[in-house]
Amino acid sequence: MPDHGGMVDSGAVVSAIHIAPATRLPTREVDAVEAEAGRGLVGDRYHGTKHRHVTVQSAEAIAEAARALGRDIPLGLTRRNVTVTGLDVPTTPGVRWRVGGALLEVVRVAAPCKLLDDTIGPGAQEALRRRAGTVFRVLESGTIRVGDPVTQEPSPR
Repeated sequence: MPDHGGMVDSGAVVSAIHIAPATRLPTREVDAVEAEAGRGLVGDRYHGTKHRHVTVQSAEAIAEAARALGRDIPLGLTRRNVTVTGLDVPTTPGVRWRVGGALLEVVRVAAPCKLLDDTIGPGAQEALRRRAGTVFRVLESGTIRVGDPVTQEPSPR
């Protein structure tokens, strides 16, 4: 991977964005969303929470989970906000990603919930284990759009 000014150019992009206005309400696919520092994605159920600002998953990991499950997994049914293509989602707390105009930092792994078996089908929670993505906090506000680049930034020293 080429290194450009301290950022690692991965070739990865945002391939889908989903938000839900409240817990248990269906997600809605959008082309762009505002990420607000210290608050999360405007219009999403977790906006204003302390640390669970944005959830990110890998399209490749979801495809792998679908193969394990034996059926398609619609991206919106995983309840993750941002889907990226071309890069594994980091799980180490403190790792920073520039996603479009926003700077995000890993908080923790996003564990799949039992509700997935109800919405996707029996076995979905197990198929998504270790593939369900990561919870990030928003450090710098910015717009995230489908097609935006995703780059890993160096950790602060």
